[in-house]
Amino acid sequence: MSDSKSMDKPLDCPERRNFLEKATAVVGGVGVAGASWPFINSMNPSADVLENAISEVDLKVIEVGQSQTVSWEGKPVFVVHRTPAQIAAMQASKGGPDPQEDTARTQQPEWLVVVGLCTHLGCVPTRDNEGWLCPCHGSRYDNSGRILHGPAPANLPVPPYKIVSSETIIIGVA
Repeated sequence: MSDSKSMDKPLDCPERRNFLEKATAVVGGVGVAGASWPFINSMNPSADVLENAISEVDLKVIEVGQSQTVSWEGKPVFVVHRTPAQIAAMQASKGGPDPQEDTARTQQPEWLVVVGLCTHLGCVPTRDNEGWLCPCHGSRYDNSGRILHGPAPANLPVPPYKIVSSETIIIGVA
């Protein structure tokens, strides 16, 4: 026999076995993490979704009494430059079945920003002087986006938005 130290420890030594168990667990853990990363990464939003997460609206092009429809997260958003008469009428009323103050729905009274999908079945309402009318089932919304009558259960939702200047609104930022 030789005098080497490896021959002094038997092959079934508990220290050797513990090292092999730990090394196998570490290599297995790294392998599982490496194999699962593509799956986990696939759950992140794609570049086109992130691109649509924020919409910037140029307010200079919207005249008083006019509205513009922009896309945010694939949904139409109505940006309305309300007249003083519309503002006064909306501040005097609370809406219908889903009452809400006009001031709770706007950051500045002259600008109304609402998601343009009927809360009944997701149709796109058409605009008129009194507000919006859903052509599919007859839901009527006022100039604050509040439901007045029809099968829609709630007001048009107000998306998160921020008025960053007198000329710009950013939708998708709280």
